[in-house]
Amino acid sequence: MSVRKQQTFALKTGRIGLISDTHGLIRPQALVALNDVELIVHAGDIGKPEVIEALRAIAPVAAIKGNNDIGPWARHIPDILDLHVKDRTVRVIHNVHDVERNLASAGVHVVISGHSHKPSVEMRDDVLLVNPGSAGPRRFKLPVTVGLLLLQKADAKAEIIPLL
Repeated sequence: MSVRKQQTFALKTGRIGLISDTHGLIRPQALVALNDVELIVHAGDIGKPEVIEALRAIAPVAAIKGNNDIGPWARHIPDILDLHVKDRTVRVIHNVHDVERNLASAGVHVVISGHSHKPSVEMRDDVLLVNPGSAGPRRFKLPVTVGLLLLQKADAKAEIIPLL
C-alpha cells in the first residue's frame, strides 16, 4: 500500500533543489550545487538517513522513498508526496511510470521523479515532468546530476545541473 502525504511550503524565490538516487552517497558537488535553494526535494533511493541530514543543513527537505529505501529509518517516509508551493501542486514519486494519467485535470502542475538515473525535463499534457537524474554512485555511463526547479505563480521551469 502506497503512503501519500501533502506538505505546503511558503517560499520567497521559488528555487527548489532536486536530487534523487543518492543510494547513500552525498557528494560535496551536490551540496555546492544546491546551496542557494529554499527547499530540497529528494525523489527516492536515499540510501541512508545521513543523506537527508546533510541536505537539511542547506534547506528544508521534502523526500519520498524509493524501491531501495528499506529498513526502520525509511518507514516514516512517504511513497508519494504532493507539495503545495506558489499556488502550484508538485507531485513527487520515485518511478514516473507509477504516476496516474490526467495529472493536469487533477491539479498537478509538476511531477518530480527518479528511479531511472536518467536526467530529463519535458512538458507532457501541460505538466512539467522532471527527473534530476542520479547524484549517487555512477551507474553505467549515465551522468551524475541534480536539478533546479524555478516555480513562479505563472511559470515553472527546470534545469539539470551536471556534478562531474
